[in-house]
Formats: sequence, C-alpha cells, structure tokens
Amino acid sequence: MSPKPAVSPKWGLALAVVAVSAGAILVRLSDAPSSVAAFYRVLFTTLPLATVAAWRYRGEFARIRTHDLAFAVLSGVALAVHFAAWFESLRWTSVAASVTLVQAQPVFVAVGAWLLLRERVTRRMAAGIAVAVGGMASMSLGDLLGGVAVGPRPLYGNALALTGAVAAAGYVLAGRSLRQRISLIPYVTVVYGVCVAVLLVFVIAAGHPLTGYPAREWLLFAGLAVGPGLLGHTVLNWALAHLESSVVSVSLLGEPVGATLLAFALLSEAPTPVTVAGGCVVLAGIYVTATAAPT
Repeated sequence: MSPKPAVSPKWGLALAVVAVSAGAILVRLSDAPSSVAAFYRVLFTTLPLATVAAWRYRGEFARIRTHDLAFAVLSGVALAVHFAAWFESLRWTSVAASVTLVQAQPVFVAVGAWLLLRERVTRRMAAGIAVAVGGMASMSLGDLLGGVAVGPRPLYGNALALTGAVAAAGYVLAGRSLRQRISLIPYVTVVYGVCVAVLLVFVIAAGHPLTGYPAREWLLFAGLAVGPGLLGHTVLNWALAHLESSVVSVSLLGEPVGATLLAFALLSEAPTPVTVAGGCVVLAGIYVTATAAPT
C-alpha cells in the first residue's frame, strides 16, 4: 500500500463511482452518432495524459518491449470495441439494462482467465458466474416475454452491452500483466492512443462527420472525458494504490445503481420490474465472482 494520502481514498472512490455513473446519461443526452461520442470521449481523455507522458515519461516509451507493445495494442483495440458497442447499446435499450450488463465484465474476465491463462476458478466463482448469467438472460428476455420493454430494440441493445462487457474483459486480460512492467501513464497513453485510432476508423467507415456539431455536443463530449474519463477511471486507478483491488472492483457495482437513479431523475426512464429483478441478480453474481478470486 502507498503512504496514507491527504484525501481519504474512500471519498475518492465515491467520487469516481458518481462520475462513471453519469457516463450513460451523457451518452443518452447526446444527439451525435454513438461512435463519434465514443471517439471524442477517449480523445479528450487521452490528450492531457499524452501531454504528461511526453513531458515526464519519454524514456519509458523507448523501453517498452515489442511483445508488451503488441499486447498494449490488443488492449486498445478491445477498449475501442467496448466503447463503440456500449455507447450504441444505449440507443436501443434502457440505461439500467445497458449499464448493468456492461458492468458484468468481471464475470467474463474470470471465464477468460480460466480459458486463456489457465487460472483456477473456485466453486464460489463458478456459482457467481452462473448467477450472473442467469440474471443476464432474465434481463435480456424477460421484458420482451412480458410485453413491456424500455427502448426501441432492447434485445439488440442488451446484446451490444454484453459485447461491450466481453470486450472490456479482453481489455483487462490483455493488460493484466503489462501494468507490472509499465508505468500507469505510459501504459494508458499507448492503450488510449490505439483506442482513439480504432474508433476513428469506426467513425470514418460509418460515414459520420467529425465536425459541424453544435456547442451542446462538444460540451457533452468534454463532459464524458472529464467526468467518467478523468474523474472516474483516473481516480479509480489512484484509489487502487491505497485500497484493496477487491474493494475497488466491488464498488463499481454502484455504477448501475447510480446510472439507473440518474436516468429516472433526468430522463424520466423508469426500469421495468423485470429489469430491476434481473439487474439485482446480475449484481449479486458479479459481487460473488469479484470477491471469490483465489488468493
């Protein structure tokens, strides 16, 4: 653990959870194509980090091995797919369903670590995965079978959110060992830089313009970068130096709750009973999985 900071890490963690919870709302408020919003979120997050990296960490970039650079690129590609899929999912399904499903990435990390890295899966982890998968199925199908759903195409939107969760797991798995050899700022600069490049390809391939948006959209793009990007994930990375990783991981379960409350207050979007029930099951499964990793 690092020396005790002047500000309590728990307060920092609370700020970060609130900041990331606002991400889905800002995406919903934007009228820009989802890939454009994702591109500018990551670009505006990357620019200040790249400035710091060029100023203080230039020597470290030269020491990154080719093998590590390849995995950092893979991590950046996975992160781009995560953002593109998740942002688009918010156009088609409810905030509650989208944020809960995309937050299921610890479940896919556990499965991926077992399949690809031969890491052990305990019985408790397996139980958590099973519970979370059951909750995902109920969230994805329950509203449709009941004839009541929030969003124009909830099943499609939920599938996109799950794609985003799988991609986020790939991002974590690809970078799992890199942070042991590469400092935080150089690492995220490379990963975010690749992510920006891939998202730019997505935007161009879809034929979306990069300019010509009203001032309101640029404020939302900046809000996505400053809020969920810098105040959210950057503060979470800071908190990891002072708190157990399990505490930080489990605290992120507050994001679906916060996002759902904000969607209800600001967008008048009330989740259906099936979404609430399924979401609670998913969160329970994520909690069990995240806290059952073998020591």
